[in-house]
Amino acid sequence: MNSRQRQGPLDGLRVIDMSGMISGAFATTMMGDFGADVVMIEHPEAGDPIREWPIKTDDGVSLAWKSLGRNKRCVTLDLGSDRGRDLALDLIEDADVVFENFRPGTMERWDLGPEDVHAVNERAIMVRLSGYGQTGPRSRKPGFGTVAEGVSGWAHANGFPDREPLLPPISLADLTAAQFALQATLMAIFERDVGRGGSGEGQVIDVSLTEPLWRLFFGEVEAYDYEGHVRERTGNRHPSTAPRNIYETADGYMTMSASNQKIFERVAEAIDRPDLIDDPRFEDNEARVDNVEALDAEIEAWTRQRPTEEAIEVLEANDAIVGPVYDMSDIREDEQFRARGNFRTVHDDDVGEIETFAPVPKFSRTPGDVEFLGPRHGEHNVEVYVDELGLSPEELAELEAEGVV
Repeated sequence: MNSRQRQGPLDGLRVIDMSGMISGAFATTMMGDFGADVVMIEHPEAGDPIREWPIKTDDGVSLAWKSLGRNKRCVTLDLGSDRGRDLALDLIEDADVVFENFRPGTMERWDLGPEDVHAVNERAIMVRLSGYGQTGPRSRKPGFGTVAEGVSGWAHANGFPDREPLLPPISLADLTAAQFALQATLMAIFERDVGRGGSGEGQVIDVSLTEPLWRLFFGEVEAYDYEGHVRERTGNRHPSTAPRNIYETADGYMTMSASNQKIFERVAEAIDRPDLIDDPRFEDNEARVDNVEALDAEIEAWTRQRPTEEAIEVLEANDAIVGPVYDMSDIREDEQFRARGNFRTVHDDDVGEIETFAPVPKFSRTPGDVEFLGPRHGEHNVEVYVDELGLSPEELAELEAEGVV
């Protein structure tokens, strides 16, 4: 149906993206960055909510959408209508992967559930993202990442001990779920096409917003089961290693982590305090964790006397692991980010020439690419419905008049 070639290791993979907002959308953005043909479905009357997120251009175009919608072909379709469902199944018939993130039960109500999908394409991998997952007593509740960040244990553990739990400044639950969804999709593709000869069958992947964040707390389930341990907030410190913190300098802040004995000893030498090495309070990692406030005070007494650049230079000369605290303007000018080719200039019809993230990570032979930024609402209706599905221009016009597309 679609013979368009793209750059990257997923070239030839067809993805139908019915997910809105962030979790499914970021997973399919990554897939699009690395060559997958992603066809994103939006409702005819209203586009993805991200299209309304700030920061916007003077013409009201969301730069968040330009980033999250890149490398995707956008079509409009009312999935809740009979003709919309039929068109969706026509698209799915030729797809490798289908993403959706509606409230559990919605796709079944539209006759687009897993049985319907696999009836037209038994090889399709259906990825379902929701707040709490497809099963369990909370499964039918609506769920956003903010709630997941609370339920997963993340907010409780984040922040400073004398302050309230702290939510992240980015959509962390959604973005983490996106990574789990992406890796699960690639696992399922491997099982279908390669593993033990390849089963040739698709399957359903059930991803909640809560469980991926919770899974990142490795060792915590075991610690609670073994001795009832519950992680508490430790600010910028790590509960299992010291020193590790953000340290104030004469003109700002810097980061440092000395997570093993040799690195700690190099830090002590660098700050002209070799006596700390033999201090019983700091003799090993366990002692340093127990006495972390005293240790950080000794280190910060040194860093506060020096500008960030000088402090980093001295510590790095002793092979310590340190770095500055950047904002986006610092990152844009940083020689390491530039040398790695992390910025890509793209022409966009709405915005003009603009820099965006280059695909991450780097591939030696099949690197990804940014072909275009987030398209306009329904921009690819003709290309997908007429050129690929075979509808006539008259049929498409009729569907538009009926509000189906």
